[in-house]
Formats: sequence, structure tokens, C-alpha cells
Amino acid sequence: MRALFAPAALAAFISVVPLAMAAQMVTGNVKAFDARSHMLTLNDGTVYRLPAGFKDPGLKVGSKVQVSWDMHDGKHSASKVTIVR
Repeated sequence: MRALFAPAALAAFISVVPLAMAAQMVTGNVKAFDARSHMLTLNDGTVYRLPAGFKDPGLKVGSKVQVSWDMHDGKHSASKVTIVR
């Protein structure tokens, strides 16, 4: 019985780790966008840092967007921002 526990525990751990590392998605409306500082704020007040090479797809206040993000150093870091039509 013990011989089966370790492999089962290892398999369970390996299957869960990729889920914890997956980017999260959120949809909301743009409250503010500052291209100079690479910051995007949604109506819920959450501020996302945008990557250095971010290309503005035409973000405007009130635009509905979908943001793919991860936490880095306790801050929301966006990897992709898409306008939702």
C-alpha cells in the first residue's frame, strides 16, 4: 500500500503545478490607460503593468477589454490585452 502512495502523490502534484502557473483572464472596461508608463486601469480599480513592447490596439476609456495577466512582485502584469467587441 505504501509503495503506491508516493507515485500517486507525485502524479497528483505534477498535474496541479501547470494550473498554478497559467495566466489568468479578466474582462472589464478601461478606466484609464497611460501609454508612457505602460499602465492600464480597469473600472474595478485594478491596475495592470503592460509589457515594454506593448502595442496599443486602440485602447480608449470605456473600451471593453480582455486582459491576460499574472502576478509578479505583488503586482498585476498583463501579457496580452484584447479589445472585446
